[in-house]
Amino acid sequence: MEKVKYKNVNEYIKGFPKNVKELLKQIRTTIKEIVPEAEESISYGMPAYKLKGKPVVYFAAFNNHIGFYATPKELIKYKQGKGSIQFPIDEPLPLELISKIAKFKVKD
Repeated sequence: MEKVKYKNVNEYIKGFPKNVKELLKQIRTTIKEIVPEAEESISYGMPAYKLKGKPVVYFAAFNNHIGFYATPKELIKYKQGKGSIQFPIDEPLPLELISKIAKFKVKD
């Protein structure tokens, strides 16, 4: 199966079912509120936010979760992968936590 190459974040979000689109839009809005000066792009096939050329956060939708990348290690409540945290699709998004992470990464 060929991997889709997205041109921008709008195109990325557009390709998902309505319930997932809403979650992705919520994360996007939260990040933009916390880091309005961050440059939005697609990197590694997912929405990416960089500040002064350095990554702040990335996110991506999967079958059963939303992956959130560039997170602090103290987030043990959520399933984590290498440099990521997974938010279950069937639970409310922890938008306050996403805000805190984005703020932390800006200071980092």
